[in-house]
Amino acid sequence: MSDIAGELARVREAFDKPTLRLLDRKWAPFVLAVFKSSFSREHRSVSCEALHTQVDAYLADLRSIGLDAPEKTGRALCVQWMNDLWLYREINDAGEEHYSLTSHALEALLLVDGLARDRALISESRLTTIVDTVRHRATEANPDREERVRRLDQQIRELSSERDRLSDGGDIEPASNEQMHEGYANLINLIQQLPSDFKRVEESVAAMHRQIVNDFRGEERPISEVLDDYLAKTDALMSSTAEGRAFEGAFTLLRNDALLQGLKADLETILLHPFALELSRTERRSFMSTVTLIRKGIDDVLTQRKGLTTTLREHIVNHDVVKDRELERVLRDVNRELATWMQTAGPRSTVTAELIPGTLDVEHLHERFYDPVAHRAPPALADVSGAAPAAPSLDALRQQGGPLLQELRDALVAAFGTGEAASIGSAFNGLDASLRRPVEILGLLQLAAQLSPGTAGLESFETVRPDGSVRFFEVPRLILTDDDTAALAAQNLGSEND
Repeated sequence: MSDIAGELARVREAFDKPTLRLLDRKWAPFVLAVFKSSFSREHRSVSCEALHTQVDAYLADLRSIGLDAPEKTGRALCVQWMNDLWLYREINDAGEEHYSLTSHALEALLLVDGLARDRALISESRLTTIVDTVRHRATEANPDREERVRRLDQQIRELSSERDRLSDGGDIEPASNEQMHEGYANLINLIQQLPSDFKRVEESVAAMHRQIVNDFRGEERPISEVLDDYLAKTDALMSSTAEGRAFEGAFTLLRNDALLQGLKADLETILLHPFALELSRTERRSFMSTVTLIRKGIDDVLTQRKGLTTTLREHIVNHDVVKDRELERVLRDVNRELATWMQTAGPRSTVTAELIPGTLDVEHLHERFYDPVAHRAPPALADVSGAAPAAPSLDALRQQGGPLLQELRDALVAAFGTGEAASIGSAFNGLDASLRRPVEILGLLQLAAQLSPGTAGLESFETVRPDGSVRFFEVPRLILTDDDTAALAAQNLGSEND
């Protein structure tokens, strides 16, 4: 007897999944076109109101050019697609509702893109990838030590031979545009499968989240049993499913910064080939964002796992079994009394029930009892004055402060009055070390700004820091006239000597 019945059952089960249900609907082309236009690798989620408005605009555009379109509104269609498991609605950290595509919708888009692609994926690049992968896995699966050594020696000989040929000046045959296009199509096909893989892991964690919350609320099992089940499901999710293994591999890749940098550099090298000129800007940008795609997918999965862990922690910390059982007992008593009352009550009978208990008229309610410890004096502070450093002197404090303007004015008046200084810089370099701090240059420039002296190039200021180190600064060369010197002297004498 043939196994057609079993095959028919498996096919029907596949058609019952949301992916094929999406492709089997009358408006499937419209739905996929909306998803393709509204979501992208850069815009993985769209606010609910924005998507409702976009769908309404798409419907109006199609009707304006005479094409058939669903009769529902954008909001109604989005709700329907969410119920069909093609859209997922969530609330972000800002409290806003957003839509994102489910793994079923991503798989449907990937299938349609593959069917619409002109270039066949059965190529030298695809076969080479398969052969290399099979060879690598066969080497890992073979427990024969000698066979492994033989394969490694063969690879070493092949690589050494190629290296020697190139070192001796051998020709490097460049890859043709056709070969690069085939390899690019193979890579794109593999990269495009990543979002749906990540989304399946994310949905698996979300389903586990809902199941655990229901188990907590139902209290059909002890908390310890629910936690053990969560840990077991987590291990199974990351090891027994294809999407879980893909996630673990990507997570290992993400932790290797050198490998990620190498991947990014290799992507850039591929796009430097002349064949990339035939790619659109969108295709090049999408190809270069592969590393970002991996990081974003892993972040989404980890966010879901963090939410699940938070739910577990909050339930364990805040769950009060006694109060829940008291509430359940009260509700059970209410149902029992309601059943007794319905035996004699008519179809339109009503009963007055106080939904909210009344408040108590209490002038003051003690929230806690008196605790003498709360009024106990704090312990005395330890005397550590013996370990205190020596207090700085007034001169030391002044050395850490701003410029000494009065001393600087006196020094400038003296230097220019006797004709010893040719410029402010030469006057500064002849001052005492206590007046040649770096901050004193700012004081000199402040004094010069009040006089507007002439400038002539740059000159070097030799400064001395409070710790004794010397620094040199290049400052505009400023020259004071006799009138400027008189004005400085008048400032030190005060306003009554103007």
